[in-house]
Amino acid sequence: QVQLVESGGGLVQPGGSLRLSCAASGIIFSIYTMGWYRQAPGKQRELVAAITSGGSTNYADSVKGRFTISRDNANNTMYLQMNSLKPEDTAVYYCRAERRPYPLYWGQGTQVTVSS
Repeated sequence: QVQLVESGGGLVQPGGSLRLSCAASGIIFSIYTMGWYRQAPGKQRELVAAITSGGSTNYADSVKGRFTISRDNANNTMYLQMNSLKPEDTAVYYCRAERRPYPLYWGQGTQVTVSS
């Protein structure tokens, strides 16, 4: 059974930082492209950042220079370090695992709220 479990969300003031984690089980984690997505109320889910099995990364323009994605293949975990948080970063953040031709897997999400 495949599980992706996000943690680390919460309430933070503007300018603050959070570190999200995504713990994976039931997949060969190291061969998957892993990604962080987010969905704000009334908006579509969007890509935040992704990291390939080889370690290449890409980021949404809105988070470049503020967020850093990383992975620890030994511990089957992906991270998202979020700095200089803004109110517009408020959303539910989801972890995703992708490796064609296998199914796409999603976590259950973790809420991030940026507010004073």
